[in-house]
Amino acid sequence: MSDLPVFGAGIWHFATYVDRYATEGYGEPVGLLEQIDLAGSVGDLSVVDLNWPFAGFDGTTDDVKAALARNGLRAVAITPEIYNKDYIRGSITNPDPAVRAKAIALLHEATELALELGCDYVKLWFGQDGWDYPFQVDYRSVWKNAVDALRELCSAHPEIKFVIEYKPREPRNKIIFPNAARTLLAIQQTGCDNLGVLLDFGHSLYGLETPADAAQLCIDAGKLFAIDVNDNFRGWDDDMVVGSVHLVETFEFFHTLRANGWDGVWQLDQFPFREDRVQAAKQAITFLKAIHRALDALDEDALAEAQSRHDALAAQKLVQKVLLSSMADSVSQADEQ
Repeated sequence: MSDLPVFGAGIWHFATYVDRYATEGYGEPVGLLEQIDLAGSVGDLSVVDLNWPFAGFDGTTDDVKAALARNGLRAVAITPEIYNKDYIRGSITNPDPAVRAKAIALLHEATELALELGCDYVKLWFGQDGWDYPFQVDYRSVWKNAVDALRELCSAHPEIKFVIEYKPREPRNKIIFPNAARTLLAIQQTGCDNLGVLLDFGHSLYGLETPADAAQLCIDAGKLFAIDVNDNFRGWDDDMVVGSVHLVETFEFFHTLRANGWDGVWQLDQFPFREDRVQAAKQAITFLKAIHRALDALDEDALAEAQSRHDALAAQKLVQKVLLSSMADSVSQADEQ
């Protein structure tokens, strides 16, 4: 079997979750250092993505570094929180210039932290940047503010990468970067080589894309810098355990990455509201190992021949043979450990 990829997770995977019904949260509060310790207990994780500012944390950056070190983890990214109540009308597209300046200052601070921690990239998720109603915004000015701010940020820090995580909606009814194509257009207009895409598998499903096709589009543009994986029923961003619904599409997604020589982190972005956090991560990685095993076993020549004829049934037969057998092998190995 070829070498396994690097596995990672958003640190929020190990946090306490709330929603608009269970506002007191699902479970007891879990602090940042405890979240890092839980991530370390998974065993197969090598990197984590950290939110910033560190909510409810009164320690120091050195405390975070020490927690990462004792768990054999590295911070792969910083995700600045530009989507909370301070930015309910947007961050870099806010109609108030003072709020836009505040958001950009926060992004610069997050970048400095990412550099201090040796991260690969800063993740930009503009959940509050968009609109909710027709006629609410001037689309040209909103787009210009976004592109100008991105150009300013990325140009100021050429030594690190930035990624835009696109999503069609939530919390805004329409988010300014809803899909791969529109995100790539913004990146092109900034003219910044260090700005790319983080493709969240679940967001792509939710946006009614074919994730493998979206990945290929980003790869062909030279802009697929990172991925997050999870699953959903396509009607909402459920952030379920990867592989729990869309087995074949998940396999196709990773097949596209393998076919193009993409070798980045296979990163979990899951929200196990009612499940054991550590077990959810372990089970996800067991599935991802099965994906990796199946990619090694897939008859690429036969698949290429089937695809040359657009023969759906022949392609599915090849995929099902390796995917299901590899899943059975991986689950058996996990049960034995």
